[in-house]
Amino acid sequence: MHTVSSSSLVRPQDGLDLAQRIGQGELSPGEALAQAIERLEQVNPALNAVAEKLYHLGEQSVAQGLPDGPFRGVPMLTKDLFTPLAGARMSNGSLLLKDNVMPVDAELVTRLKKAGFTIFGTTTSPEFGTSYTTESRLFGATRNPWSLDHSCGGSSGAAAALVAARVLPIAHGNDGGGSLRVPASACGVFGLKPSRGLMPMGPLAGEGWAGMSTSHVMSLSVRDSAAVLDQLAGADLGAPYAAPHYRQSFLAAATGAAPQGLRIGLVTHLPPWPTHPDCSEAVQRTAALCQQLGHHVEETCLPVDGLEFYDTVFTIIGSQTRNLLNLLARMAGQPLDEQALEARHRVILRDKGQLSGADYAAAVDYLHAFGRRMAELMQRYDLILTPTMAQPPARIGALTVREEQSVAELIHTFHGFSPFTALCNASGQPAMSVPLHWNDQGLPIGSHFCAGFGDDTLLLAVAAQLEQAAPWAHRRPPVCAT
Repeated sequence: MHTVSSSSLVRPQDGLDLAQRIGQGELSPGEALAQAIERLEQVNPALNAVAEKLYHLGEQSVAQGLPDGPFRGVPMLTKDLFTPLAGARMSNGSLLLKDNVMPVDAELVTRLKKAGFTIFGTTTSPEFGTSYTTESRLFGATRNPWSLDHSCGGSSGAAAALVAARVLPIAHGNDGGGSLRVPASACGVFGLKPSRGLMPMGPLAGEGWAGMSTSHVMSLSVRDSAAVLDQLAGADLGAPYAAPHYRQSFLAAATGAAPQGLRIGLVTHLPPWPTHPDCSEAVQRTAALCQQLGHHVEETCLPVDGLEFYDTVFTIIGSQTRNLLNLLARMAGQPLDEQALEARHRVILRDKGQLSGADYAAAVDYLHAFGRRMAELMQRYDLILTPTMAQPPARIGALTVREEQSVAELIHTFHGFSPFTALCNASGQPAMSVPLHWNDQGLPIGSHFCAGFGDDTLLLAVAAQLEQAAPWAHRRPPVCAT
């Protein structure tokens, strides 16, 4: 057991609780920040989850006076991946960018600050976010607070690990293929990927990975995730597209009446990859819980060929990665040393980084056609339920890709582990991982729900219903700041 405790510190159950205590004068924003720093210092030596400590920026924000938003004084860490924070390094987990300091805030960061959050550091990421484990040559391995021998998932694994370890109730992450939901599953926290176009991507990007990428947060409570979404959601200036308008707030959806009689399609595996018995058991238990809550569950299958889908996805990732490196070389005024890249990216660039514009356009067309098929499936169901991951949390090093491997082998390594989550990135549907099961080894295993495009409020309402029926906040990992 690697337990870390500090009985002298008083901690809220979630971010809204903490904001309420600050608002009532029980503690000041400065005290809340100091306590968060103390908790971080307690557990980070074990977890290795921090990319850059920016305590001085947090202290400056408090000293200058925080906006009177709903999360005023709540400490926050943002992810070191394509999310610029003025005055902070944005390495994207890569040695190529280890000294890259950003002069501007992302629009999402601006909105976090307006909501009252005190940002005091950044969390680690695998290089360019293209891994389901948060390991990199730059930062090393970020570890799972439930077992230090296991990965916390990726690419937002550090955010999930710190929330699970009770360092802070909410942490920012982003998701291009499951990078919020896979770590949420691995660390036993709640992770929601919003609908395409709902979250701001500017000012430095219009979209990520042909619209597959978006951002949100990890949280302990469903209502925190909903309340943060209320503060972050909405297209920013010049956005190429936007999600539908929502008639009610996300927090109202998460705290309102429980949904009744939903039609849920259950998918237990995606060929050609098998689902581990632990993950099958978890999703079957979740299906039974949904039935107990009055919903109708029936088995179905997904309208996709898994191997064809992921080969197409990596056409987009390879083309986008080559474009990124070309941009960085133009900015540097000289060719980049691509040997500084991790082997995973040299494989992706070798197999998928030299394709034509027509190949890229065909890949985007494929994803759009897949989205149409998923939309047709959602005419039959309100929700699709799958395992979040087909395997329990991986051991550190198990998802390493070697340079002599091919993209096809990379796909089997990563998507044999997590075949389900990226489907919703491609279709643009909202999806979430809910922490409802722990296996006999004490490792969390999440259940994955997706709804129709724009039905984020339904997901949050269901999540809150499940949270009430099978609470998870009382479960604390061995590495924990309380």
